[in-house]
Amino acid sequence: MTDTIEGACLCGQARWRFEGTPDGATACNCTACRRSGALWIYGYEGVDVSFTGQTTAFARRTDAVLTFNFCPTCGNLVCCRGLRTDAEGRRRMGLNLRLAEPSDAVMAIPIDHFDGLGAFKDLPRDGKCVRDMWF
Repeated sequence: MTDTIEGACLCGQARWRFEGTPDGATACNCTACRRSGALWIYGYEGVDVSFTGQTTAFARRTDAVLTFNFCPTCGNLVCCRGLRTDAEGRRRMGLNLRLAEPSDAVMAIPIDHFDGLGAFKDLPRDGKCVRDMWF
């Protein structure tokens, strides 16, 4: 069981911390995620997610619902950040789990596949975990 996961970009300038145990790590096949190879864990900014450092935000469209945030120094995709808050005033963030150290706890997180390219829906779990996707 994981209580805290920390991740950092290659140069260490942008860092995140996730408090708790993620339900799963999402592997998405949308045009943005498949290009970056990110595995996402999700939380809420200031609740179970904290972030330090500078990033450069990229929104794909003018009506975007989130930004992809990169380290301006090393270029690593660090997180995605919702542009709106929910009814409770929380902002959702996706953290690129590939920026965490490959501990046994991280490697055991189950993979959730998401079809962001076609159907835009969760796919059934296939029993894979981060260990199966981490090279």
